[in-house]
Amino acid sequence: MTTTGPSPEVRPTGVLPRRVLAGYSLGSLVTGAFGTVPGLLLLPYLTDTLGVAAGVAGLLVLLPKAWDVLINPVAGRISDRRGDRRPFLLVAGLLLAVLFAAIFAGPIRSGTGAGAYVAISFLTAATAYAFFQVPYVAMPAELTDGYEERTRLMTWRVAVLALAILVSGALAPLVVDQAGGGLVGHRWSGIFVGALIVVGTLGVYFGTRTTETRSAGESEPNLRSQLRIAAANRPFRALLLCWIIQAIGIGTMLAGVQYFADHVVHADSGATFLFAAFVGPALLVMPLWSRVGARFGKPRSLIAASLLFALGALVLLAAPVLPPVGVYLLVALIGGGYAGQQVFSLSMLPDCIAHDTARTGRRQAGVFTGLWTAGETLGLALGPGIYALILQLFGYVSSSTGEAATQDDTARLGVLLGFTAVPALLVGAAVLLLGAYRDLER
Repeated sequence: MTTTGPSPEVRPTGVLPRRVLAGYSLGSLVTGAFGTVPGLLLLPYLTDTLGVAAGVAGLLVLLPKAWDVLINPVAGRISDRRGDRRPFLLVAGLLLAVLFAAIFAGPIRSGTGAGAYVAISFLTAATAYAFFQVPYVAMPAELTDGYEERTRLMTWRVAVLALAILVSGALAPLVVDQAGGGLVGHRWSGIFVGALIVVGTLGVYFGTRTTETRSAGESEPNLRSQLRIAAANRPFRALLLCWIIQAIGIGTMLAGVQYFADHVVHADSGATFLFAAFVGPALLVMPLWSRVGARFGKPRSLIAASLLFALGALVLLAAPVLPPVGVYLLVALIGGGYAGQQVFSLSMLPDCIAHDTARTGRRQAGVFTGLWTAGETLGLALGPGIYALILQLFGYVSSSTGEAATQDDTARLGVLLGFTAVPALLVGAAVLLLGAYRDLER
């Protein structure tokens, strides 16, 4: 697909300064923390600390995220009309930090009331997150019009995202353990992640304060028109559907980390080591994926990264007979694939947005990213719901003691399949949808 060139309202930019790359990337501390920790801690917190049945817990995690599917496109429309996206980042980010800590600070210690409090708190936090994430994801298409420069910007962002996932995902369970577990441990973990969100919010707000953004001068007259144009963008539609399905697979695996550590690996602080193995290699392979993308193109590289993730997850079915070091090495292989998925999906998105802006001369990046983040949110929410359903079907026993109950062989098989086979199938099969994507560089 080719374009006729940018419209007069869009000002081409050159190479982005390092301070802009670093400043923008710090926002990934927010998206990485909120995108990871709820999927990692919330389901085990409900089943093993508050005593909520696995099926009900999965529903409580899913419903607030389903709300985001509705609110994200609205947040995109509002940020498009506002013009400057940075105030959204500041207000929503600081509010999110407080609301996230509140999720684990409920006054009710167990049962239905405790589960309802978590669901309501999670709903309000997810709403604040929508007004941070949507403007944040929209910014790359307005910071530069360079095809390769957007890949460079996304490489920086995903590197910080990998660090954020490593710090939040690995340390949040460790904080729970070191603070005594149960309710108290989770409250301290909520405060820790809230503080991390504050750092990321202030970093991206002040780090991009001198940045000149490029944007088209007009927007479509109403949300319905913008949604219709986004749906008509064939490459965007293909990329979005692929990413939603892959997000479901990733969300399923994230939800199973604590269960996999407790019932398959049987290692102290196993969730922390699993997360370190999953995310740590991403910091090392990011330059490699950048070179692969430059040589083979983004779509092919995304397919390769996805298949690497799926293959590693399938081999991980052998985890019950492998030593812990073998399990961690396989998880590192999966993490390498995950890093590539992030880099190429996120750099292909602004390509689609920039193409549409150049073609129409209208400002609607927020609607595209609103749909993108709504789809991603839905996927990451469905993942824990699917994992909870698998636990329920395989007879997982909940607990209100703060410690996981002893499970039988059938329940442990459910833990294993939900962490390995299901994510592999979803991530691998999703690449078939990319046949409808045409590289916008051409």
